[in-house]
Amino acid sequence: MLNAQRRFALLAAAACLSVSLSAVGADRATKDEAKAMAVKAAALFKEKGPGAFAVLNDKKGPFVDRDLYVAVLDVQGNVLAHGANEKLVGKSLAQLKDADGKLFVQEMMGLVKDNKAGWVDYRWVNPVNKEIEAKSSYVISQGGYGFMVGAYGK
Repeated sequence: MLNAQRRFALLAAAACLSVSLSAVGADRATKDEAKAMAVKAAALFKEKGPGAFAVLNDKKGPFVDRDLYVAVLDVQGNVLAHGANEKLVGKSLAQLKDADGKLFVQEMMGLVKDNKAGWVDYRWVNPVNKEIEAKSSYVISQGGYGFMVGAYGK
């Protein structure tokens, strides 16, 4: 009888863990979604110019979704818009390092200076769960600015 109760308890715990992990996965955006949001943000800037920054800073707007948000930097690494933390607007992130000491913003700005688009990998705090995780940000250059959106995970 006790073994049957233990087996039931273990199965119930495993089922709960499975549901919990599925829910966490559902809250994560994909790299494809990150790239699409960055492209959409750059297109908005092309259409509206600097007026787009207010839309990109709006935490309740269309450019903040789960763990996705847009950051816009100039080629010197100065923040013009940041969907997760508007207090960063006006600050330089040029010397910012990730959890492993990588100067990832400089790598992003290199893409912008070369008028290229691409992925930059680094480790950063996920604003949803507050844990340091691997992150890949898609960076696209538009009008001399870098529009970047990153997805957490492997």
